[in-house]
Amino acid sequence: MRLLSLGHGYCARALAARLLPRGWQVAGTTRSGDRLAEIEATGVRALLWPGGDLPPEIETATHILISAAPDAEGDPAIAALGPAIARAAPHLDWVGYLSTTGVYGDQAGGWVDETAPLEPSTRRGAARVRAEAAWRALAAQSGLPLHVFRLAGIYGPGRGPFAKIRAGTARRIVKPGQVFSRIHVADIATVLEASIARPDPGAVYNVCDDDPAPPQDVIAHAADLLGLPRPPEIAFDEAEMSPMARSFYADSKKVRNDRIKTDLGVTLAYPDYRSGLAALLAEERAASAEQVGKRR
Repeated sequence: MRLLSLGHGYCARALAARLLPRGWQVAGTTRSGDRLAEIEATGVRALLWPGGDLPPEIETATHILISAAPDAEGDPAIAALGPAIARAAPHLDWVGYLSTTGVYGDQAGGWVDETAPLEPSTRRGAARVRAEAAWRALAAQSGLPLHVFRLAGIYGPGRGPFAKIRAGTARRIVKPGQVFSRIHVADIATVLEASIARPDPGAVYNVCDDDPAPPQDVIAHAADLLGLPRPPEIAFDEAEMSPMARSFYADSKKVRNDRIKTDLGVTLAYPDYRSGLAALLAEERAASAEQVGKRR
């Protein structure tokens, strides 16, 4: 089996780490020449793109994962590689597109599932809606075995709140009624791996844990795990934030994940942020202890 990862980032690396030990061949693209060696070190064949010749890679792939985010011109992968991917459709077993739960927009804290209307309230969400539509149109024209994964807020190794809490820079920003859904990167890889094993072209999956929660609760719990004081609460209207950071608070919703369980048989390793944060901290401490041991 050969996976081509278009935009070999955080989630794609987690999936590759599952597939490589099973004998898969994985190739992944990056925009930065500085990252080629880093990717190669993980056992993935690194490809520079844009700039490289990808149609031959597409021709030999059995699976394609699209992680590259849309830009002002639309989805970069479909714009540059859409015809080549469409031609490859007959020999592709699975194509996955990583989208976002931002496509649902603001639901005032209410629940959404995969059948909810797409009503994005941010530019990023609107761009993802257009990208999803473009990939579905290509799939309808070519028979591409497309699967769409709408990811909630991603955390995991290197993306936890502990460093900011230790540094004293974490903030507990409170916006009444605000609630987010989250997902550990390891569980994203589990969902993708399960979908590859049970392809269902045309399927859409919400990828999130079981416990949507206010962001300030997550920071408070992380501080408690560290045994450090909880950062003070700051009202959303009074907080100094970049436009990008502020836009994350434009949507408040709880996302249902029943489909990944019923259709794919997934059992989440980290069904809530408490179990996920506890595991991250344990991993950090184990890695630190290992480094200490090596220095002795």
